[in-house]
Amino acid sequence: MYKNCKLCKRECGVDRTAGERGFCGMSDKIYISRAALHRWEEPPISGSRGSGTVFFSGCSLGCIYCQNREISRGRSGKEISQKRLVDIMLRLQSDGAHNINFVTPTHYAPTVISAVSDARDAGLCIPIVYNTGSYETKETVRTLKGTVDIWLPDLKYYRAESAKKYSAAEDLPEVSRAAIAEMVQMAGEARFDENGIMQSGVIVRILLLPMHVAEAKLNVKYLYETFGDKIYISLMSQYTPRPDLPSPLCRKVSAKEYDELVDYALKLGVKNAFIQDTGSADESFIPPFDYTGV
Repeated sequence: MYKNCKLCKRECGVDRTAGERGFCGMSDKIYISRAALHRWEEPPISGSRGSGTVFFSGCSLGCIYCQNREISRGRSGKEISQKRLVDIMLRLQSDGAHNINFVTPTHYAPTVISAVSDARDAGLCIPIVYNTGSYETKETVRTLKGTVDIWLPDLKYYRAESAKKYSAAEDLPEVSRAAIAEMVQMAGEARFDENGIMQSGVIVRILLLPMHVAEAKLNVKYLYETFGDKIYISLMSQYTPRPDLPSPLCRKVSAKEYDELVDYALKLGVKNAFIQDTGSADESFIPPFDYTGV
């Protein structure tokens, strides 16, 4: 799959095994920047002990406001072997992680499949979380059947204009909807253990951007009308701006904007949802990409 890479919808077709690099900027070598317990995901993901997050370098999207830009576009990261990735998963499990959480894994899907298989053989028994910007092809999602337990996709935009302007991917809305539909079909109804920790299912994240309440509402409406209570929706207020971004992205989301989105979801009848305190928009919620655990 790396020899003619079409894992994301950009379908660059480069031979990453020969060192060629497409939009994501990565060869077939594994680069990660952090592997540690993370306590700031949704409650059934982080639980009381934390989610075992593995942050991959590179990304198939070009979001101008990305909070992980240091690794997504700067491509900071340390090269590791697949065996080392397996060891990291087993170590996170022994540290008490409720799950293994692969962050931005689209361009490393074949590695995820192979490494998880090896880790399962070596004793890994906690769920696998696939934390993605949702620019996968449907074919890529299907290859992950039997590997991924919990899908954590973004639904960033409803309008192609916004996707083109902010993420350099005009087709992202339609691609995301198709990918999420595949995820829901494979995951089925959400399942939790006796402590309320998710074991399988889908949580779709909607990150509210400043001045984009109407677009976020359209995404909530689409998800609820399409999937009902079969999925969970995470309404996120944590957008963290940079001062160099153009208006309106140079400011945080206001409490009024976020409350309007939450109220809309409630009036629509959404029951399975997570909400955040507006104080989540803080740099302290962005982990340091300092090769911890690598």
